[in-house]
Amino acid sequence: MVSPIRIAAVQAEPVYLDLAASVKKACDLIGEAAKGGAKLVAFSECWLPGYPAWIWARPVDVEMQTRYIYNSLSIRSPEMELLKAAAKEHSIAAVLGFSERSPTNSVYISQAIISPEGEVLTHRRKLKPTHMERTIFGDGSGGDLNNVAEIDFGAEHGKIKVGCLACWEHTQPLLKYHTIAQGEAIHVAMWPPLAPSAGVEDPGLWSMSVEGCQNLSQTYAIESAAYVLHTTAVCNQESIEALKTQEGIVCRQPGGGHSCVIGPDGRRLTTPIGGGTGVDEGIVYADLDLGRTVATRGFIDIVGHYSRPDLLWLGVDRRQKEVVVGAGPAAAADRGKEGR
Repeated sequence: MVSPIRIAAVQAEPVYLDLAASVKKACDLIGEAAKGGAKLVAFSECWLPGYPAWIWARPVDVEMQTRYIYNSLSIRSPEMELLKAAAKEHSIAAVLGFSERSPTNSVYISQAIISPEGEVLTHRRKLKPTHMERTIFGDGSGGDLNNVAEIDFGAEHGKIKVGCLACWEHTQPLLKYHTIAQGEAIHVAMWPPLAPSAGVEDPGLWSMSVEGCQNLSQTYAIESAAYVLHTTAVCNQESIEALKTQEGIVCRQPGGGHSCVIGPDGRRLTTPIGGGTGVDEGIVYADLDLGRTVATRGFIDIVGHYSRPDLLWLGVDRRQKEVVVGAGPAAAADRGKEGR
């Protein structure tokens, strides 16, 4: 048996469209989480430099998209080094959600798991951006199926497997099954700012609401028997005006923050920040007894005793798909510079 491990789920507002300011705030939040006793801190989808909510208000905005690309985070960049240094300085693991800028100026919905020593253990891209996200983001590839990392938390807590998925990837049964098969004990479910459902007459999808998305995270906890850090971001009036999303379906009104921690049997373990209005920033803390994942998997282990691989199994192609194939050593070296 190991000691319970304290984790932190961030509910904060990035400095939208400003990478440098968002990185500084992320580093401050990493330090704050560590001072709160957390050994792992998790952010929401595209927290750096903020989720591009304008895409749900208008599909084309060349000026906004160009600014967003310039303020997206490159894997090999001074900004990433600052984030790694913050994790190392405070001896805390960090799970980041960010818009990734490639060397050719494409952007991807990306995630990175950074160790307490400041090393990037896992970097992956969302396999298929959701609906309007495809107007600006590209697809992931085979290597992005590797979304679980083993983190060494030292003698007190040992090595723990931590995984992550973004937003509606939690609706993808095959992707979820592949992730669960990697044996994570803690899962980070990253979401954009969320709005509550307006009821049965709401013209929007319930599955995009606060309630629907938390339901998906709780379902994942039940299926995986892992703890789930359900992370969301805040988008208040100043950011709404900057993004011009008043007439959209995401970030239409101030709020969006509904982070929580979910137990391995699907129950919510934490209370809402600020009464659950979504406008307040803060950090949700929880002390996780990983023995509960073991106990729960005694009942349900869908990649173990509660599976039938003789009847049903998952086929996977983990190869990274390149735009140029059969290239020589020079081209292969160039690809390596991208950090993939």
